Amino acid sequence: MELRHLRCFLAVAEELHFARAAERLHIDQSPLSRTIKELEDDLGAPLFARTTRSTRLTQAGKLFLEHVPRVFAALDQARASVRAAAAGYEGQLRIALSNGIAPACLSSLMVLCRQEDPEIAIYFDEVPLIQQIKGLHDDLYDVGFAQSADVGDGIAAEPAWRDPLVVAIAAGHPLLAHAQIPLEEVVRYPLVMGDPQACEGYNHQIEQILRALDKDLLVSKRVMSFDLMMALVAAGFALALVGASQIVATRESNIVARPLAGGSLMLTTYLLRRATDSSEALDRFVARVGRLKVHTSEFTRAIWACR
Repeated sequence: MELRHLRCFLAVAEELHFARAAERLHIDQSPLSRTIKELEDDLGAPLFARTTRSTRLTQAGKLFLEHVPRVFAALDQARASVRAAAAGYEGQLRIALSNGIAPACLSSLMVLCRQEDPEIAIYFDEVPLIQQIKGLHDDLYDVGFAQSADVGDGIAAEPAWRDPLVVAIAAGHPLLAHAQIPLEEVVRYPLVMGDPQACEGYNHQIEQILRALDKDLLVSKRVMSFDLMMALVAAGFALALVGASQIVATRESNIVARPLAGGSLMLTTYLLRRATDSSEALDRFVARVGRLKVHTSEFTRAIWACR
């Protein structure tokens, strides 16, 4: 088995179409089919079920697909480690990010890292939560950030920072008559939420808050990215509940932020790592996260600056 076999398998598994996979790999379809046959012979099981109309993964193919991306991730990290060593770095931290982590908090943390540990190279990977958890177990990542503490056995989750929850509204919306908006008023309007997989932790926190109202929610759209969420809000398509620091960082000029009435609801970001894992660089990083304090008053001033 060679890397070319894995590259071909991954292309077909993602495209589920041999002609498109061949085009993606810049090869003819015949050598692609031969390569897949060689791989299946080596593994002793068919990976694809093909008809004249469709291509699908077999059960063996689905299981193989769970492992192949990790091979390429490990190779990428090996290359990065060598390049970091050649550039004079003495170590590295591999950080996974899920659920659209608050940019203001992350940038503040990275400033501290550069100041206090300049010899440690830092690499980021944006992945869904389930992939982050697998990557932590498989030693593809040293630490991660997500908006969920529901990570199963073997992974430690601790609050990293809490972001005041605010309402993102298009300028001119009738709810702007409120200086602080009751949550009961928010759910009278369509909401844009995150994709169930890409924003799993964010969705869980928001839905848990809204569930307490015991009202049917009108979710108009579920999106993969915070930028698209803000674009829909700016267009007046829907409202969104987001962290205050995310609003501050948005590039949309037609969005106004309003605090929720009561002001006590928070969106929590968690630091994830293997429960038994430790290194000097990782311990320093975790301690640095613990020192990073984001005060509600700072967010409040930023919110009113966006009005």
